[in-house]
Amino acid sequence: MNNENLYRQIDADPRFKELVTKRNRFAWMLATIMLAAYFAFILIIAFDPAVLGTPLSSGAVTTWGIPAGLGLIFLSFVLTGIYVQRANGEFDRITQDILQEAQK
Repeated sequence: MNNENLYRQIDADPRFKELVTKRNRFAWMLATIMLAAYFAFILIIAFDPAVLGTPLSSGAVTTWGIPAGLGLIFLSFVLTGIYVQRANGEFDRITQDILQEAQK
């Protein structure tokens, strides 16, 4: 079987279309979570900078903006890990099933 026929067979498979839809929906959901968190951080800085400029405790040099910013970075790592775990598990398993079926 040549590659063009294999590609057409895979593209016609309803499981492939479902996989693409599911993967895109999941990726957009994670991206939306990250963007919402980032924009919330930026909007707080823009409209009420005193919130993130408040020291963690009286006499402290570190403000609430530092843990908030670090939280955003941590959130991006967590969301990436969640995507990688699902991609390496469920999405790869479905992909392998589709490929094996198409190569028969």
